[in-house]
Amino acid sequence: MEAIDQLVAVMARLRGPGGCPWDREQTHQSLVRYLIEEAYEAAEALERDDTQGAIEELGDVLLQVVFHAQIGREEGTYDLETIARTLTEKLIRRHPHVFGEATVENAREVETAWQAIKDRERQASEEAEASLMDGIPIHLPALARAEAIQRRAARVGFDWEDSAGPRAKVREELQELDQALAQGDREAARRELGDLLFAVVNLARKEGIDAEGALRSAVRRFERRFRRMEALAAGQGRSLGDMDLAEMDELWEEAKAEEAQG
Repeated sequence: MEAIDQLVAVMARLRGPGGCPWDREQTHQSLVRYLIEEAYEAAEALERDDTQGAIEELGDVLLQVVFHAQIGREEGTYDLETIARTLTEKLIRRHPHVFGEATVENAREVETAWQAIKDRERQASEEAEASLMDGIPIHLPALARAEAIQRRAARVGFDWEDSAGPRAKVREELQELDQALAQGDREAARRELGDLLFAVVNLARKEGIDAEGALRSAVRRFERRFRRMEALAAGQGRSLGDMDLAEMDELWEEAKAEEAQG
């Protein structure tokens, strides 16, 4: 707690008289993009299993929390203690199987119970949402937001029974995309591509796969292999730009084979 107290004191100093001009002029609204950026950077470090990077990036996320808490304190609305107390109460309330008499058998039952408690809290709130779609952050990446929306719809039974449904939907949407492209209808193609992506997210959700994480992993694999292709080409005294597609495909397969061998 000493380190946390020191962090809070440093932030108060930065925001106080004679502090940092940049820090002093920030608002909740101006800091939103930094909170989002730092969360992504922390996620990347954790996915890389980069211990030191995770320490630094999680620290940057914590900085954003402390920053907002300090602004709230100055405005008289809340502070870090308020945030921590509210979170602690929520954790206790949503874990009756740990802090109460409820019992659960596995993690899936925990998730179900957690969601049921959230729903009861939402219904009891004076600011209860009018729609199940309310409250889903618009700043979520599109794939993650699509999954969140699909999960909300599934709560009332608007969902496929199993993954066979979304599999068929993926094939249907791909056919409709092909048709739009064949007709040269760019706007229709754009819509159908969106529908295809939405269907793929649905398939991933039904199979218990995080679509956002899966795509990030695919992007990292592509980037890693492409960098290796560049290195292999350089080893031949060439650049990828000097090669035709067949030659680049050979390097791609070589990079994939090296990766598979570890």
